[in-house]
Amino acid sequence: MALTAPKRKRKKRRKKKQQNRFVRYAKLGVLGVFVLFSGSLLWVAYYRVAPPPGTLIMAGRSLEGAKVTKRWTSLEDISPYLVTAVIAAEDTRFCLHGGIDFEAIDKAVAESKNGKRLRGASTISQQTAKNAFFWNGGGWFRKGGEAWMTMVIEAFWPKRRIMEVYLNVAEWGDGLFGAEAAAQARFGKSARDLNAYEAALLASVLPNPHKWRVDPPGPYVRQRTGTVQARMRQVRRDGLDRCAMKP
Repeated sequence: MALTAPKRKRKKRRKKKQQNRFVRYAKLGVLGVFVLFSGSLLWVAYYRVAPPPGTLIMAGRSLEGAKVTKRWTSLEDISPYLVTAVIAAEDTRFCLHGGIDFEAIDKAVAESKNGKRLRGASTISQQTAKNAFFWNGGGWFRKGGEAWMTMVIEAFWPKRRIMEVYLNVAEWGDGLFGAEAAAQARFGKSARDLNAYEAALLASVLPNPHKWRVDPPGPYVRQRTGTVQARMRQVRRDGLDRCAMKP
């Protein structure tokens, strides 16, 4: 039976409402993407010239009851041994990749397929993006945001700035954030005065500063420190830390 005129009009109105709703949601989605995009650029631009006043990870540690200690220190006032040590321990291709090291990812996947334990392939740039802008955990949502912010900081910050922020927002356990706080608490000296062994020791515990201790270091940390010191000599010899050193 043919539709009556009122029914046809109601059907058209319903269809028009659905179309209007779709257009409205689409506009909101585009607006949301624009806000996130422009907001991330402004955030990165601000941190390009100003020290991060705090991070979500610091706030989380404070809520857990830890006493958060931090003190911003320019890269010029941090021992170059520590720069070399974290590159040797965490990311020897720091000066070579564009933020995400696809070569390291492919190698990690290949090793996993051959029966080895899947190791992390997170670069210093990725760790900087996570520590400065995000939080621990969070699954794929956080990882996606981290990947985006990694590309943004690589585009807008020089490598020295990435290293500077990294060494100021990384945690060395017990609520100690940044190289200066760690050096003062662990060795009773400024980050500027760290020697090669102390720098290697600090870099050795970065993957898990809540489990691995600097004072005193256990057998595994002592062994890892020796490995990092050997890698430091290779990094320095091959100039793999040059992009983060004073010009």
